[in-house]
This record gives sequence, C-alpha cells and structure tokens, in this order.
Amino acid sequence: MSKDNHHELPTLANRRRAFLLPGALIVLAMIGTGFYFQHSTSAVPEKKSDSRGGKRGHDDDAPAPVAIETSAKADFPVYLNGLGTVTALRTVTVRPRVDGELVRVAFSEGQMVKEGDLLAEIDPRPFQVQLQQAEGQLMRDEALLKNAQVDHDRYLTLLEQDSISSQQTVTQEAQVKQYRGIVEMDKAQVNNAKLQLTYARLTAPISGRVGLRQIDQGNIVHANDTNGLVVITQLQPVTVVFTLPEDNVQSVVRRRRSNEPVRVEAYDRAGKIKLAEGKLLALDNQIDSTTGTLKLKAQFDNIESTLFANQFVNVKMQLDTLPDVTLVSSAAIQHDTQGAFVYVVNPDKTVQLRRITLGPTDGDKVAVLSNLAANETVVVEGIDRLHEGSQVDIAQKDGLAVAADTNALVKPEGKSRKKDRRP
Repeated sequence: MSKDNHHELPTLANRRRAFLLPGALIVLAMIGTGFYFQHSTSAVPEKKSDSRGGKRGHDDDAPAPVAIETSAKADFPVYLNGLGTVTALRTVTVRPRVDGELVRVAFSEGQMVKEGDLLAEIDPRPFQVQLQQAEGQLMRDEALLKNAQVDHDRYLTLLEQDSISSQQTVTQEAQVKQYRGIVEMDKAQVNNAKLQLTYARLTAPISGRVGLRQIDQGNIVHANDTNGLVVITQLQPVTVVFTLPEDNVQSVVRRRRSNEPVRVEAYDRAGKIKLAEGKLLALDNQIDSTTGTLKLKAQFDNIESTLFANQFVNVKMQLDTLPDVTLVSSAAIQHDTQGAFVYVVNPDKTVQLRRITLGPTDGDKVAVLSNLAANETVVVEGIDRLHEGSQVDIAQKDGLAVAADTNALVKPEGKSRKKDRRP
C-alpha cells in the first residue's frame, strides 16, 4: 500500500464520523421532544370546546343533559283491553202486511222514532170497503138470529099448551144456535177487516233510529216483499261484544262474583277518544278454541248516540283499583337482562340505577310496586349516556324547561390553562 493510500483512509473515516454525529444528535432530540409532549399530554386533561368556539377534546366526565320527572302516588285503575263490535240490542226490518199502493211516507231517513210512531201508510180504501161488507153481513145475520130467537120463545109457549110437537121446538132451538154461529163468524170477519185496515198504517215496532228508505211513495207494495220499507235499529241502549284472552277469564269471573257493576269504556278505533261508558252484561259460556279468547257483552246507555251498530271500538274494562301506588312515565322504565330499572337523580346531580318491580300500565303511566317512593326524580330523556354515578345537567323537569347550568358544562379557566398551552 502506498503512502498516499494511508493518508486517504483516515480522511474518509473522519468524513463518515462527521456526518453521523449530527444525525444522531437530531434523532436524540426528536425522541426527547416526543417523550416530553407525551408526558405533558397524559398529565394535563384535554379541554372541551368553550362557548367562544375554541376546540377542545371530548370529556366523558361532563354532565349529561337530561329531562326528569317526579314520581307521584295515586290510586291506579287496572284495565283489561279488548277489541269489540257494537251490536244493536234489537234490529227490525219493517215490511208491509197487506198489498196496496204506498200513499204516504211519514219518516225522514236517519230519524229517531219511538215505538208506535207512524212510518208509512198504504191506500186504506180497499180495506174500508171490506169492513163495510163484513159489518153489513153481521147486521143481516143478527136480524135473522133475533127472529129465530123470537120464534123459539113462541114455540116454547105453545109446547107448554100442548099445541105443537116437541120436535118443532127442538128444530127451532137448533136454528137459533146456527144463527148464533153465523153471527160469531160475521163478527170475526168484521174484526179481520178492521185488522187489515190497521195494517194499512205501518208503525214503528220498536224505538230506535230508522235507516235509509228502501221504497218510495207511489209504489205498489206486497206482504211478501223481501227488502221491506225501512230498517229500525235500537241504539239506546246498545251492546258491545268484545273478546279477552283466556288467561284473563278467571280474574273476570272473580270480579263478577263480587256482585258489583264492572265498568266498561268504549274508545274509538285509535283508542284515544272515549265514546261511551257502560257496564259488563254477560259472559259467553265457552272459549273459542281457534283464537283462545272469550266473548263478553257490555251494555251502554248511548245517550249521546256516539255508538253505531257494527262499529269497531276498543274496549277498556276496569277490573280493579290499586290504592296509593307510585306512578311514573313509561319513558323512564328501562330493561336489561336482570329486569326493569330506572335512573334516580340524587341531590348532588348524580344518578343511581334502581331496580324496580312493575305493575300494570295505563296509557303512558306505569305503576311501580316496589323500590321507588313518591316525590323521587327519575330520568325520562337522555338515558342512553348514563351509567351508575353519572353526573347530569337537568334541562327539563316535569315537562318544563330548566335554565342550563353553565358551570356544569364549561370548566373554569385560569392561569393553569395558560401554563398548559403548547406552542
């Protein structure tokens, strides 16, 4: 190796050493800077955005805005719900009993009528003529009977004087009886003619609401017409036939044994508007095996005529009343694998998970049978962000808005924040 080569190798090594040394220092500086920032970040909690729009990190410990309500105590009615159909107590199709021309219609469609009110009239003249004929026949036969009676009395007198034979007297007595029978037949003809004349006037057999007219004035009607003149439906009172599951049959039977009226309420198809109030009338004698339900019948006075025949209604039957139970909204009730629970708000605005026992439900109210007292506050909205011990910010109470607690939402800032700022 030459002398020049000996001088060249140390120079190259020096150059490499001079290049690696600054790079190593830069890497060490970067590592130290990263460690510093990591340590500072873990030591100082992240800040959430303030009201001035500054960006902060998410804080899981911030109070969750919720709506609460106060539990109350009251008597709670227990209802059984079913589906029912309004059934008229009586429905009658008014048909003519005699043939003739319909000369008058005396009702308006949809009118309420009473029993005995005139509905229509058939031409009465043919029946009046028949009545006159029957009455004339009766008068003639009564005269014949009277004459035969006089002859019979005279024959009796002559028989006492032994002036005639007894056979003539017996014959005359038979003739008197014959005329009496004819007179009775004539009287029946008169009564029949009078009856036909009354049939010319069609009256309401029951009280109720008349439907649409089936035939107009001027038509010839017959006693065998199938459609009839009009249909009358009795709607005061009216009945509702509804069904209940067979699981509720025994409770209904026990309630009936108390001999107290069982109140029944009828609601519209949506179940929101109450149409009428009545009482339970009867239970069917068997359970429908295809549906597993029992038919029941309730009766309603229907004074305001809110129920119509064949109308579909929702039925609520009051089975019992729970005295002095705690009531909360159904929105407060939560469920998990262990059962039902609510979040109770403590005075320090933390929540407690409370296991409860539920009772019956009516609308949006639920009866709580245990582990919740009256005048306790429970969360009804914002539950999805809560857990045991969570801090809450009450935004609404019992349906009324509450002023926001800015101290609970925004953390105070001071000199410590300035110290934690990073360049």
